[in-house]
Amino acid sequence: VAPFGGVKQSGLGREGSHYGIDDYVVIKYLCMAV
Repeated sequence: VAPFGGVKQSGLGREGSHYGIDDYVVIKYLCMAV
């Protein structure tokens, strides 16, 4: 199930824990580093 709401299309803000935020940051960092 994909999270809806939050920051743009990321769903950030609906997870309710720092783990969800950490996962998003890591993915974003990898995409920018490539």
